[in-house]
Amino acid sequence: MDYQAANDLLKDRVILVTGAGDGIGRQAALTYASHGAVVILLGKTVSKLEQTYDLIVAANGSEPAIVPLDMQGATEQHYIDMATTIEEQFGRLDGVLLNAGMLGVLSPFEQIDLASWETVMKVNVTAQMMMTKPLLSLLRKADDAALIFTSSGVGKKGRAYWGSYAVSKFATEGMMQILADELSNTNVRVNAINPGATRTSMRSTAYPGEDANKLKTPAEIMPTYLYLMGPDSQDIHGQSVDAQPK
Repeated sequence: MDYQAANDLLKDRVILVTGAGDGIGRQAALTYASHGAVVILLGKTVSKLEQTYDLIVAANGSEPAIVPLDMQGATEQHYIDMATTIEEQFGRLDGVLLNAGMLGVLSPFEQIDLASWETVMKVNVTAQMMMTKPLLSLLRKADDAALIFTSSGVGKKGRAYWGSYAVSKFATEGMMQILADELSNTNVRVNAINPGATRTSMRSTAYPGEDANKLKTPAEIMPTYLYLMGPDSQDIHGQSVDAQPK
């Protein structure tokens, strides 16, 4: 997407980013902070979140908050408590980027391991639902709120051997559409981003023989993430947007 965001596009907005410790999540957190947002960094590895925190502070961004949370093991109460803490500290939430996800194991469908399947579904689907539910009341308190899910090309057209991950992303697309329909007359807009082939550790795991230097970096796909999080996209709702349209 060719989009030039104003430097203060997200000024004073409170935005939660999941998977903020590395890859696209880290870059999104840095990018949102550089455009004025106060970012809440959520991830399972504290040391990685602290690195993101330090990068934001070093760039003179607003001091972020850190929420260490393992989405594989977290219960519904963990997310309710998290929402309560955010409300007590910030009073509202202007945006959420649900970026954290798990690839699982790529294999023929008949060889899918049940434990791996259930773990991918827990992180990529059930945890997204458990987190979103208590956050909706906070998003409604904002004047103009954005909820962004992370989709994939294999969540729109199934592909051999992508089993658990692809099914989880089809579910993500459905969750986004359902919420968008339910929130169609509110101040909360709901969309999904398909980042496309990007230079991340998850991509290198899925395509170990690929030349990563030929892929776009997380920073290069950030215009889409900024556009859908900021007020310029107020009329975009219920859409699944490709960050790298063909």
